Amino acid sequence: MSIRFYFTLIVSLVLANAVTASQPHPNEKQELRAFLKQTISKADSFEDRFDAEVWLVDMSSRLQPFIKDPKQRLHLLKAVHREATRAELKPDLVLALIQIESRFDQYAISRAGAQGLMQVMPFWKKEIGRPSDILTDINTNLSYGCRILQFYLQKEQGNWMEALARYNGSYGKYWYPERVMDAWRDRWYVNEQ
Repeated sequence: MSIRFYFTLIVSLVLANAVTASQPHPNEKQELRAFLKQTISKADSFEDRFDAEVWLVDMSSRLQPFIKDPKQRLHLLKAVHREATRAELKPDLVLALIQIESRFDQYAISRAGAQGLMQVMPFWKKEIGRPSDILTDINTNLSYGCRILQFYLQKEQGNWMEALARYNGSYGKYWYPERVMDAWRDRWYVNEQ
């Protein structure tokens, strides 16, 4: 591999931490605040026990390189499935985003202050009137992150590349969405028939 490749990789990783912290465009902030207030709550997602078992076993084996403890893996996978489903997102794509954002470290904090699995910026707690929320809590972080991604996906009329770029704060650039989509195709993609 060339020096240019390694340099580009290092620059991309440094920028990923900085760009993740970006706030939404001022015109969108009000709209996103209202959307988050309206949608954050708790519920279960699996309707069929057999489907749940198949998905959880499959994803647990894929998650093992990141989380060794099987109970922790199942806890996280159930939470991801629940919050992604509630936000009308593909759980496997949310797993890819988490892999890129935090490598499944629920206590990850970026240089810009983004927190948790999905690297949510703390200002959102105040913006939606929930200042006591703890963003390193798995359920809280997934709820915020999935709803923010849902908002951007709706805003971009289902265009995942644009929605992911907005989520990351790199709108108009595709290095971040490409990383998420590569992780999704390489590790998390589930063929739905």
